[in-house]
Amino acid sequence: MGYGTEMDGCGRFMKYSLFIANLIIFIGGCTVVGIVIWAFVDKVPYLSALVGNDLLAGVVYVLLVGGILIILSSFFGCVGAAREVKCMLLTYFIIVFLLFVIMLIGGVLGYVFRSKVIGTIEQEMRNTMRLYDKHDIHDAWDTTQRTFHCCGVTNYRDWNTFYQRIPASCCKEIEPGKYFNCNYSTDSINPSNTYQDGCLDKTRMYIQKHASIMGAAGIAIAVLMFFGMIFSCALFRMIG
Repeated sequence: MGYGTEMDGCGRFMKYSLFIANLIIFIGGCTVVGIVIWAFVDKVPYLSALVGNDLLAGVVYVLLVGGILIILSSFFGCVGAAREVKCMLLTYFIIVFLLFVIMLIGGVLGYVFRSKVIGTIEQEMRNTMRLYDKHDIHDAWDTTQRTFHCCGVTNYRDWNTFYQRIPASCCKEIEPGKYFNCNYSTDSINPSNTYQDGCLDKTRMYIQKHASIMGAAGIAIAVLMFFGMIFSCALFRMIG
């Protein structure tokens, strides 16, 4: 049947529980999209090229798509619960199940990336230094060094091994948008004009923070959606 008949107290409880659960899921979806936007603003996708692994960028895009679909699907759940429309509840259940799988995968991938990359990040960063002339690697290193105010993996001398000179992104900022000129050999640089700290530790902490937050967000939303599936299934069975 399309619409439900009068339900008993248990049915009304399921109805309101599903409605409230969807409001929470909607807020959760908005939160996930907000976290993804923060990740883009914080240049997370660039880091994937730097460490030679696209998994973190994949997590960002999976959570972005999942978050947008969660926001849209919560509409079906709220309307289906409020009006007791069985077809909408069924549609909602199917969509939420698929999103549950997507968000769970996204969350798990976040933690997998964190554990997989942390142990190999130093070697991967050194490997990408050899490819600095490639456009995506070039942008990744420049963005990282200017954002974190660092140079090389452990220090600026790393560039002497792989690139024979210091990239302009290692030069300190004099004022907003204006930098010292230190784009020359590591043997000739003025240390006062160049970032001295390596990027390894800052990049490692950056990965741990972002991967943990995105992984936790994906798993948390998957748990909420699991309860949404339970309530929608129970309400579907109670509608006459």
